[in-house]
Amino acid sequence: MKTTTCTLLLIISLLQLMIPVNTEESLDSIMKKLKEALSYGGHRPSTVTQTFSCTSVKASGNLASCPAGMIATGCSCGFACGSWNVQNENVCHCLCPIIDWTLARCCQLA
Repeated sequence: MKTTTCTLLLIISLLQLMIPVNTEESLDSIMKKLKEALSYGGHRPSTVTQTFSCTSVKASGNLASCPAGMIATGCSCGFACGSWNVQNENVCHCLCPIIDWTLARCCQLA
C-alpha cells in the first residue's frame, strides 16, 4: 500500500513538471487563431448569413418523420428503448419490439 501511494505521488509530480509554465499566453494565441479561422475560414468573409434551426417531432408508434427540408439529428423512443436508427436522413425508427412513441430531433441549415 505504501509503495502504491509513493508511486502515485511520484507520477503526479512528474505530470506537473510537464505542464507548460506560460499557459495563458499560449491559450490566448490559440483562441485568437481559432477566431480568425472561424471568421474567415481562409477565404473572404461571406455576406450570406446562415441560421441553424431545430425542432422536435413526436409521433405515436415506432416512426417519426421530419418536415420537408429537415434532417433527423437524433431520436428518442418510448418505454426506455435506446435502440434506434435514422432512415432516409429524415425518419427516426425505434427498434424495440414495443414502442408507444418516437421523437425525432429535426434540424435545418438555412
